[in-house]
Amino acid sequence: MRGRIALAAGVLAALLAAAASAHGQAAPRSTSTPKPDRSQPVTVDADRMEHYGKESLVVFSGNVVARQDTSVQYAERMEVYLDEKGERIARTVSTGNVRIVTTDCRTGTAKRAEYFDLEQRMVLTGDARVWQGDRVVTGETITIFLSQNHSVVQGAGPERVKAVFYAKDANATKEPSAAPGPTAARGRSACEP
Repeated sequence: MRGRIALAAGVLAALLAAAASAHGQAAPRSTSTPKPDRSQPVTVDADRMEHYGKESLVVFSGNVVARQDTSVQYAERMEVYLDEKGERIARTVSTGNVRIVTTDCRTGTAKRAEYFDLEQRMVLTGDARVWQGDRVVTGETITIFLSQNHSVVQGAGPERVKAVFYAKDANATKEPSAAPGPTAARGRSACEP
């Protein structure tokens, strides 16, 4: 089962790399952060797992934490839809306080995250927010076309898209640290408050 979920977790890491481009700026390049390695094992912890063979569906529920290489995804529920043969992931749906964090402090949150493998598309829906450091973009929906390095952010109703940009200080060369801090001991990333 871990091998079947590897693709989804790898995409979660790629999500934040692509999401940084939603700002209209290139993400800072850090030589200390390796590219996500999809061949690394995936660990999914949850209170419960159910497999529905006829539907080619695996459901993780209750405090779901999916980890692979350089990323971690948290959610209350994660549904993994497999192809007809049960060999590949076709789509994943995560709901309930979805939060994705990478070791280089890129973070995305939403009420729902949906990944479509064939299209290499990730959709964050419901108070979607992506940030790194003090750069942030928010909207009702953030759609990321992973293979195209293209993102679309949409508002809903009276709520409009909001993006915050800061000029880069030419004298500042330090990248955000991903070193474990006191919060890491409590199961949270050093990137989080």
